[in-house]
Amino acid sequence: MTQPPLIGLTTYLAQAQWGEWDLPAAVLPAAYADCVRAAGGRAVLLPPDAPEAAADVVERLDAILLAGGEDLDPALYGAVPHPRTGPPVRERDAWERAVLAAGLARDIPVLGVCRGMQLMNVHEGGTLIQHLPDRVGHDGHNPHRGHFCSHAVTTVPGTRVGALLPGTHHVATHHHQAVDRLGAGLVVAARAADGTVEAIESTRHRFAVGVQWHPEMGDDAPVLRALVAAAGSAGGTGPARTAGRNTRTVRNAPGRTFPAQVP
Repeated sequence: MTQPPLIGLTTYLAQAQWGEWDLPAAVLPAAYADCVRAAGGRAVLLPPDAPEAAADVVERLDAILLAGGEDLDPALYGAVPHPRTGPPVRERDAWERAVLAAGLARDIPVLGVCRGMQLMNVHEGGTLIQHLPDRVGHDGHNPHRGHFCSHAVTTVPGTRVGALLPGTHHVATHHHQAVDRLGAGLVVAARAADGTVEAIESTRHRFAVGVQWHPEMGDDAPVLRALVAAAGSAGGTGPARTAGRNTRTVRNAPGRTFPAQVP
């Protein structure tokens, strides 16, 4: 009996309330795990840990999904914080950088979502626009606090993202930062109408893709299905590969209905 590929999902570390409790918790919107399962994978959460533990954790995975969340610390790309940049979450930054580095070293599939895409760019020496409205003159990428909104992106022909989502599509968005200078070994795979970089991918790795939008909240499941399919294909190194857990065909689950968006 074949096993679904094991996809590691990074999480927030935040104060949370449930029932009668109010405690620090590792949390992640359920839509991420739902989408991984719908695509044929098995989701496991990766709460922030000591960076030196990352290689051991990643050795057991078939792929990594770097989730959205708080702004990256501008010190990571040599910038002074903008007044609208959120407070740094250095424990999460350090852990996810180590997870990403370990994943790329093994050449297992990596998908960065929103903050995750920005981390991928910074990891390769790129920089970020700290407050996008200053650059594009509007707040269309994040017009409503606490809601995912919709805007169009156009993918670049010849890229992996372009093959998965050819042409122009409306995606679920909620971000006020974006890629500025592109990191080494990365190419732009999609842009918004105002020129904002909306997807990137690596030219050095088997599958290392970042999307600025939130595919777990939209109708662009091909991106997540591609991650799981790549995780289920042969390749890479380490015990998870040599044990045979990745040498099988992954079946993509049927489409699903996602939460409503703000138009």
